[in-house]
Amino acid sequence: MHIVEEIQRRGDSSNANAPVTITVGGEPDTTDPVNRANYLADITAFEKLHPNITVTPDTSTADPVARQAKISGGTLENVFPVYFTDPAQLIAHHQGADISSDMSTVPAFKDLDPNLMKIFQDSNGKTFGVPITNYTLGLVYNRALFTQAGLDPNSPPTTWADVASDAKKIAALGKGIVGYGDYSAAGTGGWHFTAEIYSLGGSMATQSNGKWTASFNSDQGKQVLQQLHDMRWTDNSMGTKQLLQYADLLTDMGSGKLGMYVGAYDNIPSIVNQFKTDFTKFGLGAMPGGQGALAGGNGFMFNATDSQAQIKAGLLWLNYEYDDPSRQALADQRAVAAKNAVGLPQPNLWTGASAATVAAANTQYANVPAQNFAPFVTGQGSIPIVLEPPNAQQIYAVLDTVMAKVLTDQNANISQLLSTAETQVNSILATVAS
Repeated sequence: MHIVEEIQRRGDSSNANAPVTITVGGEPDTTDPVNRANYLADITAFEKLHPNITVTPDTSTADPVARQAKISGGTLENVFPVYFTDPAQLIAHHQGADISSDMSTVPAFKDLDPNLMKIFQDSNGKTFGVPITNYTLGLVYNRALFTQAGLDPNSPPTTWADVASDAKKIAALGKGIVGYGDYSAAGTGGWHFTAEIYSLGGSMATQSNGKWTASFNSDQGKQVLQQLHDMRWTDNSMGTKQLLQYADLLTDMGSGKLGMYVGAYDNIPSIVNQFKTDFTKFGLGAMPGGQGALAGGNGFMFNATDSQAQIKAGLLWLNYEYDDPSRQALADQRAVAAKNAVGLPQPNLWTGASAATVAAANTQYANVPAQNFAPFVTGQGSIPIVLEPPNAQQIYAVLDTVMAKVLTDQNANISQLLSTAETQVNSILATVAS
């Protein structure tokens, strides 16, 4: 963008109190009346605090297809929601505004986790957005089954060798109990393969000179599949029911028939609510292997055509609605009133004084046993976060076949499976725009 165009885009910021209107995505739909009512009440309160700012909400989500249509049609919101997998491509194609010089509008933003902020930054460290929620995968486990199997429920396994050993002991309880479960259908198998190869320090795809190539046909990829093969066919700790999809492992955990599986913190309240059980039965550990944790989440970016006044107004709104540590107590009170869980280890966006403020509120209003998540908090902090590969869902579909074969065919040829998948994924990656 030329200097004159940049000045025109930024506009005259000499009058900080001049009226400004921003359109913002992420408004809860009418099917979510409680959160929608809170959201609209927050807009009213925010506009009272900032009389010069008018917030026009939209129910747009982070769906990349719908967003691209809005970009093409010139109807994209001033402040629009994104998944963590989106910023890199949007930044590369100049479809987001550089907000670096405006971040000081909100002093608390300096405490946002630098690892999360990198997701919204380019190679020069310029910032194009902020996170509002995050997660990393860890190990969901049944504390009661750990105790019955003679294992310490406060010390879940931290290596994959220990996962295999503990799973074997849990499966030995009999009565249809499975020690460890994994996915292999509907894209979930490829997703978990990705998480597991990351945990060993491996990767799914690498980029060189703007070109992406598959990198999972590696020692780490073979280790993931060989361990699953051995647990399934040698240890008999994974049970005979395979080709599992997302809801299956939550169901097995909720019914008390599963010892462990890879999952996120939000799986536990889902299990508790669906099966009318309680939080004391479940724990969350850090990702075994400890060399990488698959991360995800949401944030907001800014339209490339936004004026400086709109960017500053948008940052103030995002701080107020999502990223204000001083409002965590209110968020927790609302959650308790709605009978939602408070005291889970994530989202966890903050460092420094902001982290302390959020932690104090979560402790005050906690309605779940925080000690059950201590292994996750302690272990996950030192594990690097890794994002999904480009064109993730297409890649996951290819790896589903690999996971399914290993878990349903005792004689599966792991090297051949990975080689075939590598060729298929390279064809997918060839379509990724640099």
